[in-house]
Amino acid sequence: MSRYLVDTQAWLWLQTEPERMHSEARVLVEDVDTEIMLSAVSAWEIAIKYAIGKLSLPRQPAVYVPDRMRTSGTTPLAVEHSHVLRTAELPMHHRDPFDRLLVAQAQILGIPIVTADPQFVAYDIKVVAA
Repeated sequence: MSRYLVDTQAWLWLQTEPERMHSEARVLVEDVDTEIMLSAVSAWEIAIKYAIGKLSLPRQPAVYVPDRMRTSGTTPLAVEHSHVLRTAELPMHHRDPFDRLLVAQAQILGIPIVTADPQFVAYDIKVVAA
């Protein structure tokens, strides 16, 4: 089974607008032999953006995210101290703390990340264009 970390935006697209994703990424994430992982940092980003009015969801994040993770078969990924500390070693290609933590997790776990953010390719990780 292949594992992929999906960034926040790509995961939200998968829930509501999968047609926005590149066909290669959509085929990959829909494959039954693919494990899709969502980091706790993405849940945190969703909660913050919802709370400040930058993200609209049909329900509160505390209900929406776990429900959609269950129905889409998304595996939760906890944030570990080693993930957070790795961000200090990353070059400053990206200043967004959420994205830097996703990069660190992908590096430590040795898994590709599915993202539409072009800045991710500057890091030493495999990127699948969302």
